[in-house]
Amino acid sequence: VTMTAAVVLMLVTGAMATRLGSEFLPSLDEGDLLVHALRIPGTSLSTAVDMQHALERKLKTYPEVDYVFSKIGTAEIATDPMPPSVADTYVMLKARDRWPDPDREKSDLVAQLQRELPNMPGNNYEFIQPIQMRFNELIAGVRSDIAVKVFGDDMDVLAEVGTNIEAVLAGVPGAADTKLEQTSGLPLLTVSLKRTEMARLGLSVSDVQEVVEVAIGGSVVGQLFEGDRRFDIVVRLPEALRSNLDELGRLPVPLPSSGGARTSGYVQLGSVADIAVAPGPNQVSRENGKRRVVVTANVRGRDIGSFVAEAERRIAEGVVIPAGYWTAWGGQFEQLVSARQRLAVVVPVALLLILGLLFATFGTMRDSLLVFTGIPLALTGGVFFLWIRGIPFSISAAVGFIALSGVAVLNGLVMITFINRLREQNLPLEEAVMQGAVARLRPVLMTALVASLGFLPMMLATGRGAEVQRPLATVVFGGIVSSTALTLLVLPVLYLLFARERREVEL
Repeated sequence: VTMTAAVVLMLVTGAMATRLGSEFLPSLDEGDLLVHALRIPGTSLSTAVDMQHALERKLKTYPEVDYVFSKIGTAEIATDPMPPSVADTYVMLKARDRWPDPDREKSDLVAQLQRELPNMPGNNYEFIQPIQMRFNELIAGVRSDIAVKVFGDDMDVLAEVGTNIEAVLAGVPGAADTKLEQTSGLPLLTVSLKRTEMARLGLSVSDVQEVVEVAIGGSVVGQLFEGDRRFDIVVRLPEALRSNLDELGRLPVPLPSSGGARTSGYVQLGSVADIAVAPGPNQVSRENGKRRVVVTANVRGRDIGSFVAEAERRIAEGVVIPAGYWTAWGGQFEQLVSARQRLAVVVPVALLLILGLLFATFGTMRDSLLVFTGIPLALTGGVFFLWIRGIPFSISAAVGFIALSGVAVLNGLVMITFINRLREQNLPLEEAVMQGAVARLRPVLMTALVASLGFLPMMLATGRGAEVQRPLATVVFGGIVSSTALTLLVLPVLYLLFARERREVEL
């Protein structure tokens, strides 16, 4: 009966483990917000600053907001380069007891901002937390929780595939702030040469390009020295003329020389070229030597593992990816996969080391395996408590499972060692097992209580940083509860069964 109950419990918790979900690390509640404001590429700095001031004034109208400040563009030391069309808006919230409704959830405030801020024209927003944004950017290269990277050669095809993936990703439950990075839309001055007219006048491409280069880009005509520093002296048209297409069309282009004259006259640039401002590429990103675009999204209300699994299925069903193009997942999910691969090596190595130490202690594989059975029995409690509390599996929980294995082995080691000592005193098998189980009851309970009660405050904590502590403490507390009960009940039965089989074999 005891063994059947233990096996059923392991099977049930094994089924629960498949429904836990997974994430890299739990999201910390930092207490503040970061509103990532994105505007049309090519937005001037003055216009972006005016729009940012309007956004800050709007944010200050919320009673939960204490103060707001922003970072826009690129600093002189470009540790975080951004165009003027992108701004990081740091929203510092008041202490919870100063809110009009202290019981209001922070997620409710974010939902309200998501509904109301898009009413301000010209802006798109992503809502995240300051440290979380920087953490994502440092470890994964994107600011959001997850990213779908599309690789290929043709930027138009990449943009089309990215748009389709964005539409599918936005429809997955839990997706928030779904965005395709801005790869086009930057206004560019385009000078299209009229080859027929140039050939009739005897002009070469370099003749026209040189005029455009000097007038718009500038030409170095000398250097200015200040002490040991040198500055180039550049000549070009003033801003008022460089931004006026009609004036640019009247630029004189020298015609090729004829006879002894240096030039045979001039022709206006507008006669040999079409000048227009047209949308061009905003950025061309590469990774591992291939062009790529990125679709980003934040995940709210569910774990990242199940979200990515559903998103992968929907993308495979609803998006056609041409030959020569492929996708890859980034963000926190990429780190989760990497951590899983490391754990797939670390955990077996740790378990083998534990088994090796047990064999060195007992000298027999039978007793070593008996003690080792405490590990899967302990894991049942950790999984059960995670499932009860609705906490997904994370790296923090994985660390808890590894620590739990050591405590479970310790309890089993105490009991098996004492029973073996009684057997050496020639006590009958059943009597030795019974006395050993009763005599080791208090040491096992003391070991379990010290560890479990020490983790109880962490398991119930609600302050800053509790999100990371909670999975680890929940696993250890729940695992010790199950490990203690199963060690006191199942381990003596296992010892009895193995010892009887061994005795029958000897007879």
